Amino acid sequence: MDGHQEISAELSLFQAIPIIVEYQYVLVRGSDARITGIVSASDLSLQFQQLAEPFLLLGEIENHIRRILGDNFSAEEFASLRDRDDGRQKVSSVADLSFGEYIRLLENEGRWKKVKIPIDRSTFCTELDKVREIRNDVMHFDPDGILPEELNRLRHFARFLQRLQAMGLP
Repeated sequence: MDGHQEISAELSLFQAIPIIVEYQYVLVRGSDARITGIVSASDLSLQFQQLAEPFLLLGEIENHIRRILGDNFSAEEFASLRDRDDGRQKVSSVADLSFGEYIRLLENEGRWKKVKIPIDRSTFCTELDKVREIRNDVMHFDPDGILPEELNRLRHFARFLQRLQAMGLP
């Protein structure tokens, strides 16, 4: 039997990663010199998924929204959404907009017609606003993280946008 690897419970997860990757697991020794647990490579995978999935889903959603808007509106229309007093840089593309500005753009009935998505505008904007709220919690590292139902909301909205794209809609 091969020898085992031990780490102190005081060691950060980032410091433990190379050891876990090399040996597939480590035993964790507490301050009282007792073994208090084990961390395996599969534990790392699960932790990575829990941390990364919201970021990846939000990136996918934002890329879909940018594609929808970028194909249907001009730089001048994007610039008209910017609050002149907020001190931010000039808008030259959809990538310069905030999530709130995406919503403001789509809440306008005339602009909504330009995207040609065959669902209720209000429902779409409401769902997009819920995604925005989750995004703010994720990007500002809310100490409570996101709830399972919020992660499911992101998954469902990303799948919805994927289906729209697969159907050839914006």
